[in-house]
Amino acid sequence: MSLILNIDTALDTASVCLAKDNELLHMAVNENQKDHAMWLHTAIADILQKTEHTVNELQAVAVSIGPGSYTGLRVGLASAKGLCYALNIPLIAVSTLKMIAFATNSNGVMHENMICPMIDARRMEVFTAIYDINLVEIRAAEAMIIDENSFSAMLESNRILFCGNGSKKLQKITTASNALFNDTIANASHLAQLSYYYFRNKEFASLAYTEPSYIKEFYSPATGII
Repeated sequence: MSLILNIDTALDTASVCLAKDNELLHMAVNENQKDHAMWLHTAIADILQKTEHTVNELQAVAVSIGPGSYTGLRVGLASAKGLCYALNIPLIAVSTLKMIAFATNSNGVMHENMICPMIDARRMEVFTAIYDINLVEIRAAEAMIIDENSFSAMLESNRILFCGNGSKKLQKITTASNALFNDTIANASHLAQLSYYYFRNKEFASLAYTEPSYIKEFYSPATGII
């Protein structure tokens, strides 16, 4: 039996849930990105109370590791690490892009060859990766500036399902018939299904060395600090 707390603060909408084995017990959602840090621990306490579990019963904490909001990633990972350290339980780190791909794939039978999750990175840039239908990574996570020729070579011989909030940028400009789009919204409930698999296979992250997957360094025009 596994009791896993799942935390996703990587995107505009944050969510946290408690899952027993592969069963979702309760989930909380926060749609105000600026409040993720203040909201998270109250939400965790509320979930534990509503499910009549205690923090000491947790067997692991899973977190979406990025890419995504720089502040959100730090909030989620710091909270997950703190709980794991205090409770002496494993940390599970899952790519946010993989979580989005899984959420899209879990909706039904895939007829496309590949899944391409995209996270909005402002202007015409996205964070993206490509997976096959078994969620095996084909193209590693990267930051990409989208234009009408993006993925053109791959789309000549592959049907690709684009998903995530960044995929709307490509949808507006592509004419490729092999490009399909899906608006499924990923959340902590999808992370819970992945974290259960990670837990069973003992795929744990290092408490000491795990860092957010920023993909690219943060730069502030106001301060010039990276």
